[in-house]
Amino acid sequence: MRRSFARGFSLIEVLVSLIIIAVGMLGLAKIQALAYASTGVASKQSLAALQTASLMAAMRANRNYWAAVGTPFSFSAPGTGTQTSSDATLTNTYVCTSGGANAPCTAPQLAAFDLQSWITSLNQTLPNPTATITCPTPVAPAQLGCWIQVTWQEENVAVNTQGLNTAGQANAMAAPTYTLYVVP
Repeated sequence: MRRSFARGFSLIEVLVSLIIIAVGMLGLAKIQALAYASTGVASKQSLAALQTASLMAAMRANRNYWAAVGTPFSFSAPGTGTQTSSDATLTNTYVCTSGGANAPCTAPQLAAFDLQSWITSLNQTLPNPTATITCPTPVAPAQLGCWIQVTWQEENVAVNTQGLNTAGQANAMAAPTYTLYVVP
């Protein structure tokens, strides 16, 4: 007599296919987590670009101050530290809004007001930011140009356990930097 073979899957085949599907699903979950983290990093970079562009617009709007700034010029504002500047006017606080205590402000006071507003917005937007503005002495006949540089702190996403520190957390990345060159 002929023996008929049963058609279908054995239990071992089903288990192997389930293991393969489970490993694939874990890989997809990891890719999704990395994509989500990368979106956060890109978001911070976009915010830094927008913030820097807003200061550039304020500098161009106040050309009376920025086109004639004494060079070499430097301004530094660590996120929570003390601001330093080669122009002491910029480290003071002024209220140049309509009805403000200093309204109407002079060009240096307006520059200080713009910088203070910008630093406040930057601190609310980026984690632990540091901002610097540098205007080197131009070589004749070149125009005055300034560098605006913003750095902030980002968290690194660990792809595997080698990317974790001893506490099991992702290591902090070196601070990313966004730089913009401005001719006021």
